[in-house]
Amino acid sequence: MGGTIVVRGGRPLYGTAQVPAAKNSVLPLLAASLLCAGPVRLRGVPRLSDVESCLALLRAAGCAAGWDGGDVVVSGRAACCRLPAGETARLRASVLFAAPLLAKLGRAETALPGGCRIGARPVDWHLAALERMGARVEQAAQRLLLTAPAGLHGAEIRLPGPSVGATETVLLAGCAARGQTRLQGAAMEPEIVDLARFLNQCGGCVRGAGTAEIVIEGGRPLHGTAYDPMPDRICASTLACAAAAARGWVTVAGCAPGLYAPVLDILEQAGCRVLRSAQSATVGCAGGLRGAGRLVTGGYPALATDAAPLVAAALLTARGQTVIEDRVFEARFGCAGGFAALGAAVRTMRGGRELWIEGAGARPLHGAQMAAGDLRGGAALVVAALAAEGESRIAGCGYIDRGYPALEQMLARLGARICREMPPEAPD
Repeated sequence: MGGTIVVRGGRPLYGTAQVPAAKNSVLPLLAASLLCAGPVRLRGVPRLSDVESCLALLRAAGCAAGWDGGDVVVSGRAACCRLPAGETARLRASVLFAAPLLAKLGRAETALPGGCRIGARPVDWHLAALERMGARVEQAAQRLLLTAPAGLHGAEIRLPGPSVGATETVLLAGCAARGQTRLQGAAMEPEIVDLARFLNQCGGCVRGAGTAEIVIEGGRPLHGTAYDPMPDRICASTLACAAAAARGWVTVAGCAPGLYAPVLDILEQAGCRVLRSAQSATVGCAGGLRGAGRLVTGGYPALATDAAPLVAAALLTARGQTVIEDRVFEARFGCAGGFAALGAAVRTMRGGRELWIEGAGARPLHGAQMAAGDLRGGAALVVAALAAEGESRIAGCGYIDRGYPALEQMLARLGARICREMPPEAPD
């Protein structure tokens, strides 16, 4: 969609918002569908630009992939090992397609993956794991060529750090490989558990997902299935932070509070009222907020790096200092310039790894012209604009559309004065 989101802030939010399926789970599930002999149906998938990019990659590989109402259906077998450079360069998750193509065709040709500009996101750990499992990797300019003419085999693999993407690559490769793969140092995020659950439902054997050690028994044929991806804990975090920033009383439904507990805990400590049930959380905020002190992101179950800018947006008007350190990406707080344009007292430190919010207290924010530079930073600018008096305009909304199905409509249903303006169409 793209365009510009226009917000007239200063209005509290009230009501219930339903959390969609998680983008960060749907994308690896779509890559995993390449391993399945029968049709795969993912139910209730949000219409996101990243999902469309994955469907384009599947079609380029030779599969039938498209929408059936609110579901995505993938069928057919991979027949082409070369993925188009345009889609792979736009999508970080494109690297996940390498292992299934290697397993099915013995070869994968792809561009270096893209995504948001939030710092270095090397694929070295993915490639090193595949090499341990029998792949050969050649890199020329921005292209990658991976071959495994003898197929993939199981291996003992230890990741240098808990990388979600590299863990997903090993799960996909391990299910298709001969023999057992033992992965140590695995990421423990819920999306890893969701991928393992899907693979097991398709006939695979993955044990230990959600812990630092995962064992995969490879070589089992995988069949198709119908599957409900997990809810989006980052979207849930966004809605909770919007309720805190704008004030009001919002129920975030369809996502277990434990999946984003650090965000709810921070908001509660800052002065929000948080009511938790099995599959929902209600965030209420009527008065001023307090600064949260020092916060640090990390692998699950710590504060998620994707949630860091959103928490910052909620606390821009708090009384007292908040410092957020992101230990995952060095350029996570590209949204700081937009926060400052709104009148917030913020600064970045340590080369951009830390965001300092100086505790402006009752000093109001005002409307401003801003531009999204990445997915979560763009959503954070929208959240911050909800707390500002006057009109704010956030350009570059194509970034936001990568992870939110019409964020402005979701917030408008809660009472926000928000809309999207599209640029005029060029004449024929």
